[in-house]
Amino acid sequence: MKLARIGCVILFSVFNIANVACAGDAWVPQTSGTEVELRGLSVVSPKIAWASGAKATVLRTTDGERWQVMEVAGAEGLDFRDIHAFDARHAIIMSAGPGALSRLYETRDGGSSWQLLKTNEAKTGFWDAISFSSTKQGILFGDPVDGQFQILITADGGLNWQENKHPGLTALPNEGAFAASGTCVATYGSQHAWIVTGGASQARAYASADGGISWSAATLPLPAAAASKGAFSVAFLDEKNGMAVGGDYKLPQLNSLNGARTEDGGQTWQPAQVLPQGFLSVIATVPGAAKTYVAAGLAGSGISHDAGKTWKVLDKTPVNTVAFANAKNGWAVGPKGLLMKFNDGLK
Repeated sequence: MKLARIGCVILFSVFNIANVACAGDAWVPQTSGTEVELRGLSVVSPKIAWASGAKATVLRTTDGERWQVMEVAGAEGLDFRDIHAFDARHAIIMSAGPGALSRLYETRDGGSSWQLLKTNEAKTGFWDAISFSSTKQGILFGDPVDGQFQILITADGGLNWQENKHPGLTALPNEGAFAASGTCVATYGSQHAWIVTGGASQARAYASADGGISWSAATLPLPAAAASKGAFSVAFLDEKNGMAVGGDYKLPQLNSLNGARTEDGGQTWQPAQVLPQGFLSVIATVPGAAKTYVAAGLAGSGISHDAGKTWKVLDKTPVNTVAFANAKNGWAVGPKGLLMKFNDGLK
């Protein structure tokens, strides 16, 4: 019931008790220890997860319940929009911002110390997201520089990055990506990668089948033609079946198309209405749960068990991103330090 659910949230906020949930709640509030905007999330296991956000903030849990807040020395004021964690001690964070405000930092001691890995050398650049397909291989994605999207590739775990320029990365006028959830780039296996965009006359998805060397673009049936509209997130169940979600972040409850599906690796996309209706900033797969996606954003969160064909609403709480270890363990982060743990498995 609505009243019972509200009562649980009040109990949590008054007594600061974690893991208080009512029957039917999809998410359990946890104490984040911060009030900054959180947008980055990386789940390693049912007990180990990392999150990141504004004001150089990084969070980590090693027991799945209690979170430690840490700030990155030398990175004061940076906005960490994405994070990738390899284990409880090793993680790479990405800040987003114009030019040199886009940076990568790495820790190998659980956040006790951080080393600057790379700074965006393009004054007009703006990094949006990172994705690692293994401990060594990763892709860094940024807004267009001189008319082409930035793609940087690493083969040594992020120590060195090679910028890749390919005609297939040529951007339309006003085309860009959204650093809203760290999920506008996705990888599957060692060879397949995708990026999604908006802001231009059309939203698009770019696909690579050779590890990010060459790219081809396809039109997405999502609303576009405005700086706040387009595709915000992409995820793939395998090398062929994927989904993109988005909408208009200025109108989070707008009743318009907010999803698209592909069954051919991103060459063509079909409209797919996702629930809840409205703006969604993330689409996530769930390890070990066949054909399962969870989508979320300022409109709330929803789930599909049939590769995105049908959906049901999980919750209406506004979030920025979600990620899962398996069908029973996952987290969501969002505005004002919002942090929630998934409750009672995907049903």
